[in-house]
Amino acid sequence: MAEDRLACRECHYVNDPDSQTCESCGSSSLTEDWAGYVIVTRPEESQIAEEMNVSKAGSYALKVR
Repeated sequence: MAEDRLACRECHYVNDPDSQTCESCGSSSLTEDWAGYVIVTRPEESQIAEEMNVSKAGSYALKVR
């Protein structure tokens, strides 16, 4: 379930709840305090991915606190 997952404060990548570091950027700054998410499947073709500075496919939190 998405609510149990952790979002990275650096890149907004949504990680598994047992993660110690971000699977995307390696940051250890993870939080349960996030809202909304977008799934990027083809970042090279996505305007949203461009706006969010995303280059890797995956789930990204829209708002991270």
